[in-house]
Amino acid sequence: MISELIEFSAVVGDIYDAAIDPALWQQTLGSICTYVGGYSAALFWHDAATRNAQALYQFNDDPKYTKLYFEKYLPMDPFFPASSFVEAGVVHGGFDIVPQAELEQTRFYKEWIKPQGIVDAIAVNLEKGVTRSSFLAVRSDATYGLLDDAARQRLAAVVPHLQRAVAISRLFDQHRTTEEALARTLDHVEAAVLMVNADGIIGFANDPATIMLGEGNIIRAQDNTLRALLPKTDRILRDIFAAAEKGDASVGIRGVAVPLTDGTDGQWFAHVLPLTSGNRKHAGLAHAAVAAVFIRKTAPDAPPPLEAIAKMYKLTASEVRVLDAVLKVTGIKAMAEMLGVSQATVRTHLHNVFRKTGTGRQSELVKLVAGI
Repeated sequence: MISELIEFSAVVGDIYDAAIDPALWQQTLGSICTYVGGYSAALFWHDAATRNAQALYQFNDDPKYTKLYFEKYLPMDPFFPASSFVEAGVVHGGFDIVPQAELEQTRFYKEWIKPQGIVDAIAVNLEKGVTRSSFLAVRSDATYGLLDDAARQRLAAVVPHLQRAVAISRLFDQHRTTEEALARTLDHVEAAVLMVNADGIIGFANDPATIMLGEGNIIRAQDNTLRALLPKTDRILRDIFAAAEKGDASVGIRGVAVPLTDGTDGQWFAHVLPLTSGNRKHAGLAHAAVAAVFIRKTAPDAPPPLEAIAKMYKLTASEVRVLDAVLKVTGIKAMAEMLGVSQATVRTHLHNVFRKTGTGRQSELVKLVAGI
């Protein structure tokens, strides 16, 4: 047990250091693989609306097949868009999305998964927007076998740290100017992000944070000092900021979460991450800051139309793909070619979509999506 705790702490430390120094991400993904029990890992973002994707960082991937994925097989990936509907932070397996027997009938499996010897994979959405999601996938081969519940639990344990690291890595890009780093943050990070010194004086606030400070409903700025509305929370935050400057072990390298509201209208949390450990202290010095503060509401945003319809009518992953194809191409043949399945398979799934949604024509499905 002690050795596993030591390994876990080491992995978490690697994650936050990689957030500051992107060159460390490949090594960090290797650490995650070792801890979880897989042979390969990748940190991606995927846009379900445009079917664009990008591998941000990878460990032990096959460059040939990675290139093929983006050039040829991305539109055929049977796990999308359904896997992007899984709530952020929830670890799921490939077979949770698409049954193995159904997966093995696709070109994606025959031409991309099987030749690489991949036998299983687990993944988690780290950030989930209206159409975009960034996610981590850990794969196993015959050497490791199927990824069991223990592997899922280990991945789930590092997820909160990965989620914050993804946001931090966009904020503290060491190869860009502050303005460019801020622009990337505003494009992709929905959380309010602030950097403060030991007295709580704000050295940086992104756009969501500036808006939140202006509204004054959750947090406020008093003489440019970050203050919480709840007196008890305000005292806790001030103590944490002071402790962060001293490297107080009670804060820890992984930070601490503090509730900002009483939960009557959703629960808001401030996660305070010390910038006084490892490579993170260099980013803190650049802004005269001892801590980064991330503020999020726990309630999820309303799902986009395709996701809403999938949940409303209990569509399977394959049925969602066919519905998505209806919105993008015309004709059974074109849909089959895009999805990498047979025309008969497309007809079967399309018939099921008609039955479940109470529609009878593709044009009615388009109107259904547009209506939502």
